[in-house]
Amino acid sequence: MIGPMSDRLKILFLCTGNSCRSQMAEGWAKHLRSGEIEAVSAGTEAHGLNENAVKVMAEAGVDISGAKSQNVREFLDVAFDYVVTVCDKARETCPFFPGAGRVVHVGFDDPPALAETADTEEDKLDIYRRVRDEIRIFVEGIPGNLEKDQ
Repeated sequence: MIGPMSDRLKILFLCTGNSCRSQMAEGWAKHLRSGEIEAVSAGTEAHGLNENAVKVMAEAGVDISGAKSQNVREFLDVAFDYVVTVCDKARETCPFFPGAGRVVHVGFDDPPALAETADTEEDKLDIYRRVRDEIRIFVEGIPGNLEKDQ
């Protein structure tokens, strides 16, 4: 949970279902930047955790298997420094956060949708891996990557 007295950047990663991209972003933030970033993820709906996202994050040494899919309504009273929408639908339906410093959109491809047309399980996982790695690069570049919508 987000603490009130932390000097770390408070970031909410927001997606539609909080099952894949936002979970990966939270996982990377906690794994790579826990001393600088206090991260949570949520969705405009809670869909549960995507097993392929869990699998490819584990391959990279990040365990998100214990994460909980959360609804954004649980965080409306938190004073985030940034709310980062990681999918276009979340950008369109992002609620107003009275205490948010800034809402930034960083769109990443939707692995479950793209994986529907994959020929093999490995091809499907490759899609998840690509998006996982793009999210990692984004998180590694925080706070500079938060200066403009991407």
